[in-house]
Amino acid sequence: MIRINAFVRDLRRDTRGAAIIETAFTAPILAIMALGAYDVSMAVSRQTELQNAASEAVEIAIAAPPDTSAKQDTLKSIVMTTTGLPTDKVTLTMKYRCGVSTTLTTNATCDTGVKMSTYVELAITDTYTPMWTSWGVGRPVTYNVTRRAMIS
Repeated sequence: MIRINAFVRDLRRDTRGAAIIETAFTAPILAIMALGAYDVSMAVSRQTELQNAASEAVEIAIAAPPDTSAKQDTLKSIVMTTTGLPTDKVTLTMKYRCGVSTTLTTNATCDTGVKMSTYVELAITDTYTPMWTSWGVGRPVTYNVTRRAMIS
């Protein structure tokens, strides 16, 4: 009985393996947090990349209005090259506003004597699938970036 009490007392004082046990508990949690931080940063980075591409395209449209289908295709191609997206993810639409109307339309005609304003609207869609979705947590992130600029 005395030997068992002495053994338990000595075991309580011995801290040689404590660091290994603490590391075994915390390392997996820290690794998962690091992977999560990486995934979140990738998602935010993609959102910023898409917004920058849309802003750049609008700047180009203001500098050189895409008033022909060839110019519109070139502008769309620039966005697709910058973002790495396929054709179906990038939409370029010409929109028009008659006079002081608050609505935009795709119809390029106004009543006689009413001033028509021309806009270019760029819409980019993309999806980012974080790695944690393969573990059943969360779902893919969908991006919808739209920019519009008046060109005349």
